[in-house]
Amino acid sequence: MKKADFIQAVAEKAGLSKKDTNAVLDAMLETITEALVERKSVSFIGFGTFSTAPRAARQARVPGTDKIVNVPATTAVKFKVGKKLKEAVK
Repeated sequence: MKKADFIQAVAEKAGLSKKDTNAVLDAMLETITEALVERKSVSFIGFGTFSTAPRAARQARVPGTDKIVNVPATTAVKFKVGKKLKEAVK
């Protein structure tokens, strides 16, 4: 499902215009992004939790050449699935 399809489906379920739904979705995604940049977690009970986790620097082997490269430390985004979502997808 693409963003436009998602907006259409949400607009129909919520009884909103596509323009308003798009504005709400963009604001929601921006707010989640800002929270993750600040290393805060965002929880939606039953749906899941977005959070960040540090990844240590490491060495990795390049497939095919067996060359070893250094991979710098970084921060990764994690998503832990909530119970209701997990049950719905089963």
